[in-house]
Amino acid sequence: MDADVAALAQEIARARRIVLFTGAGISTESGIPDFRGPGGVWTTMRPIGFADFVASEAARREAWRRKFDSEPVMRAARPNRGHRACARLLREGKAACVITQNIDGLHQQAGVEAGQVIELHGNATYAHCLDCGTRHELDDLRAAFERDGAAPRCGRCRGLVKTATISFGQAMPEAAMRRAEAEARAADCCIVLGSSLVVYPAAGVPVLARQAGARLVIVNREATGLDDMADLVVHREIGAVFGAAVGVN
Repeated sequence: MDADVAALAQEIARARRIVLFTGAGISTESGIPDFRGPGGVWTTMRPIGFADFVASEAARREAWRRKFDSEPVMRAARPNRGHRACARLLREGKAACVITQNIDGLHQQAGVEAGQVIELHGNATYAHCLDCGTRHELDDLRAAFERDGAAPRCGRCRGLVKTATISFGQAMPEAAMRRAEAEARAADCCIVLGSSLVVYPAAGVPVLARQAGARLVIVNREATGLDDMADLVVHREIGAVFGAAVGVN
């Protein structure tokens, strides 16, 4: 066992209630492109903000075109060793929940129960009406989009339909944030996996855990803004090192 794996395993063994905090880095290992990193999606195209989406039919059409163009990559992605390691810690009762910035649903695919995943930035695997909240499935929306070329509208109330994600300028989900903050305060160890920890308010969750007395562990390929605050920092691929520490192949 190498030194990084041994140190991670020791942190996991000593903890009684772990909160897992995951970012894009855990899912890039499943083939899902990063948004902000070098060569990320937003280096080649400007993100469409929430205000533009609501105000402009053209912006809505472009948002949906991008979504459907990227859908084959999202659907082909499968949980990797890092996701499976998170799922094992939850099954064994060692971890209380996964708080994630990701929108891909891979934690759920790895076997984590939906109620154990707190999605701070929403979920891109389905859509909902911004007015009445009705859920809409992507396959149905795509068929209508390809047929009519118009941005989807809700069949129930004719409201605007958007992927169930949080866009720039859109309010964070209050219930999810409250629950994440409560879990952070209750944890005695917060393990960050694959987040650059630069996007707030989500990145404030590990800070809150540390301030409440939890040990802070960061596993990320590059340095993060909270490395100096952490008790253990590992700059390596998540699946290999964290999977080995948890005992997942």
